[in-house]
Amino acid sequence: MTGNTTQHRIVIVGGGAGGLELAVRLGNILGKKQHASITLIDAARTHLWKPLLHQVAAGTMDNHADELEYFALAQVNHFNFRLGRMEALDRTKKEIFIAPTLDENGEELLPRQAIQYDTLVMAIGSQTNDFGTPGARENSIMLDSTEAAVRFNEKLINSCIRAQANQKGFGEGRFTVTIIGGGATGVELSAELHMTTKILSSYGFANIHPEKDLKIVIVDAAPRLLPVLPEKVSAAVALELRKIDVEIHTNEKVVEVSKQGVQMASGKFIPSGLVVWAAGIKAPDFLANIGGLETNRLNQLVVHKTLQTTRDTSIFAMGDCAACPQDEGKPNVPPRAQAAHQQAMMMAKTLQKRLAGKPLPEFSYHDHGSLVSLGEYSTVGALMGGLRSGELFIEGKFAKWMYWSLYKKHQVAINGWFRTWLVTWVEAIHRFAHPRIKLH
Repeated sequence: MTGNTTQHRIVIVGGGAGGLELAVRLGNILGKKQHASITLIDAARTHLWKPLLHQVAAGTMDNHADELEYFALAQVNHFNFRLGRMEALDRTKKEIFIAPTLDENGEELLPRQAIQYDTLVMAIGSQTNDFGTPGARENSIMLDSTEAAVRFNEKLINSCIRAQANQKGFGEGRFTVTIIGGGATGVELSAELHMTTKILSSYGFANIHPEKDLKIVIVDAAPRLLPVLPEKVSAAVALELRKIDVEIHTNEKVVEVSKQGVQMASGKFIPSGLVVWAAGIKAPDFLANIGGLETNRLNQLVVHKTLQTTRDTSIFAMGDCAACPQDEGKPNVPPRAQAAHQQAMMMAKTLQKRLAGKPLPEFSYHDHGSLVSLGEYSTVGALMGGLRSGELFIEGKFAKWMYWSLYKKHQVAINGWFRTWLVTWVEAIHRFAHPRIKLH
């Protein structure tokens, strides 16, 4: 799409689930008819649905097969894509600044850029929060990006190759993976890792046995796994994980992560070959008071129910980087994929109304429940709308289908029904033609 300076300039920073869905929708509504110029900015060249990162880390998903190219999506959906990482904001001049982009050799690929806007939408998402724990950032992998997931997978495969060459006794010297955080990412990763090891043993890794050679440990400060989900879901997940010999430590606060392992406040120490930190989130640090905008202790931009920031009506925020209020007495909208999707749908209508000078709608979050996938072992969850308790507990094949449909819903929002149908067939063929896990 050719830019036109007379058009209203809508700039979206962040190509995650919400930001990309919004760019696609606005591109096809406003950009196609040249009613506005739509620009999406992201530091990566490709998009991967964040709830799938645990599968990339375990190797049960090939990220190259499932990533979407921003440049290609922009061309098809009538918006512009700019590669880069936002670093500053000038509200007076209505400009954002993009840091220099470096290539793989550390040489400058793109210089520092200034991009002007009439309406700015911040959809930057979140990053892992280590709460300042000593050694956490240096000695653990923060599972909040595709690059981090790939790095974890490489270390996992390398450890398995070493075990294959090591002629130790059966079950002697287990390789320990410690996952700090008993939320959805942590529990889903633990199940995927167990399945990965199981598959490796069938691919000629004769010395690799999931019950004997890999020890998977989950540590969380909360009294139970999945503390934000119904207790029945938490109990079902814990039961399934214990069946596959996942070691669970709740009510344990991590006070240090070293090269040797994980130290807890209680005095317990878990020797670890690989540590994953998945115990909390916050918005990126550079957002803290950026441009004089109001932020909270998690660096989230504080917004009204219209998703406009409290100190600038031309700047909106959505998804994990936004602190959006609900009704009185309720906490802010939770940082979940379904919230980002709902906000993207509303924002598409909001910006059309803004261009037309009409009153803006207010966001109302609808919790449709939660699902947790334990790979091939099980899927459990709670759907809102149960006849008596307000929620309906589900598990088994129906829950698996519901979990799979969430990803398909995201694909439809970006690619449309026909392309999603084609992609689904390609995914099926890819699973048939390639190894069940990524080995390189």
